[in-house]
Amino acid sequence: MSHTRKLTSTSKIINHPKIRIVLLITITFTLGYFFSSFINHSVFPTDHFRYSLPQCGKTVPPDEVRSTILTAFYDDISPYQDFPPPHLAHLLEPKRLQGWGSNDVVFADLIKKNRPQTILEIGTFLGASAIHMANLTRDLDLETQIICLDHFRAWAGFRDMFKSLPMPNGDIMLLQQFMQNVVTLDLSETIIPVPFSASSGLDRLCELGILADLIEIDAGHDFHSAWDDINRAYKLLRPGGVMFGHDYFNKQDDHGVGRAVDLFAKFHGFKVTTSNQHWIIDVFA
Repeated sequence: MSHTRKLTSTSKIINHPKIRIVLLITITFTLGYFFSSFINHSVFPTDHFRYSLPQCGKTVPPDEVRSTILTAFYDDISPYQDFPPPHLAHLLEPKRLQGWGSNDVVFADLIKKNRPQTILEIGTFLGASAIHMANLTRDLDLETQIICLDHFRAWAGFRDMFKSLPMPNGDIMLLQQFMQNVVTLDLSETIIPVPFSASSGLDRLCELGILADLIEIDAGHDFHSAWDDINRAYKLLRPGGVMFGHDYFNKQDDHGVGRAVDLFAKFHGFKVTTSNQHWIIDVFA
């Protein structure tokens, strides 16, 4: 009888609303603490900022950048040699330039200030901004090598805007027209394409030890693409260099580029400045 009374009393206590709330909170906390032991706390909250990037190779001197790229990507033969091949020549225009903000004042300002020996451009399209930078360096009597990293496949909706470009066998001919532009303007010794995705291309350049004094990023406009490009490119920035890019105010992906730039700068303690649609991070300012 006494035992029954104790059970009844205990049941009344447990069923009391306030007691049940306390028990629920206690159980929830205990379970959360227990399962947290299975989580690698080194991952949070900074996992989003960690990049397992390759160890960059020994830095290549600026005057050896071009030869290093030719060896690594082209078997020591210039991609411009005997260009264009006869079967493509009739499909190419002597010069077809198309870009967005490719002649903005930011290019002249940064090149005059930094006098770069190596420029890395991520996202090239038909080469308008690369050609503009090449002309600027030529006017300043600089011996500058410009590396254009792009897969030259544009974006999925590309054909909606550029139906006039030929597309033999599914090839949209961006790389070939870019090269024709460079050849026509006699800049083949200054501008060299690296026709790979941004991530794989940047990692390979890092492994080769190729660093740049000036890095322009103008590839993907969504947050994750921009975030990846900025972080991978940062490792290739030579001491004293500047990183900049386009579409800071672009509304795509809820201002994806701007969000990526701001987050990167905030995480590293850098300052972002703007010039029209361009963002600039002088990491050594």
